[in-house]
Amino acid sequence: MEEKREELSKQIEILKKIRKDAGMNRREFSDYMGIPLRTLEEWESGRRKMPDYVLRLITYHTKMELFLKKKGIVYEET
Repeated sequence: MEEKREELSKQIEILKKIRKDAGMNRREFSDYMGIPLRTLEEWESGRRKMPDYVLRLITYHTKMELFLKKKGIVYEET
């Protein structure tokens, strides 16, 4: 049980860091990632655990976008 709580705490910490590093509040980040605001709020508060693959995808997406921006490549959805 303690292990699950620690895992959830770590997940929350990582998600919040990604959002804050992106310079966004919850509303902006939910819009940016296409995640319902209520879902993001529940993930960050620990009321709900996000699937591990979702955190990996969010991490990958934000890091890749930053990498491309540094290279002068701007990704725009159509």
